[in-house]
Amino acid sequence: MTPNQITVLRVLAAFAAVALFGRSAYANLAAVGLTVAAIVLDAVDGWVARRKNLATPLGAQFDILGDRVVENLYFTYFAVCGLIPMWVPVLFFVRGTATDFVRGIAAREGRSGFGRNSMLESRWARALVASRASRAAYGVIKCVCFCAVGLQLAVASADAALLGALGELLPRIIAFVAQSLVWLTVAFCVLRGLPVLWEGRRYVAALNVPAVQTPRRAVTMPRRSAA
Repeated sequence: MTPNQITVLRVLAAFAAVALFGRSAYANLAAVGLTVAAIVLDAVDGWVARRKNLATPLGAQFDILGDRVVENLYFTYFAVCGLIPMWVPVLFFVRGTATDFVRGIAAREGRSGFGRNSMLESRWARALVASRASRAAYGVIKCVCFCAVGLQLAVASADAALLGALGELLPRIIAFVAQSLVWLTVAFCVLRGLPVLWEGRRYVAALNVPAVQTPRRAVTMPRRSAA
């Protein structure tokens, strides 16, 4: 499979996971498995691109698009279910739109992706955004967050008899852990977005410079002589 096909596959896995959350115990387990698969495939597409020398600027932008779809899908669904505040998916949408806007402007100058042609030039920006460690850590945090909030949804809709003696305490513990992971994911999301906006400010400023227009010369057409 090509990296772009893997990206499409992980987006489909995320949609399938969201469709299964909260339906039954087995459906919740399947949803958690699909969530893990969706996050793992996020790393697989990059590995395949590097392994087979298929990395392209389009592939890099397509990978980012897949990230945006998966993030907004999960957080919007959990917000609609009332498990997280509505401002969380709004924040992810605004942050993603702003960073992708800056990346799109930089791409016009040939700066795209996470390699040598990346728009991020400083070491701290590359380490925080483009390094494999940062991307892997962000992926793991998102995966654990989505699974934890999904588990919170499953426990909230479960029969009290199935929870046993922990019927009152267990949902509170899971809710506390899930909400803490949501805050951690939000913080990491904002932190990784700041270098993109800072490094990309010069590309945005360049668009604000008026283009120099050269005056057009009047062209006179020769007159035809009367026949």
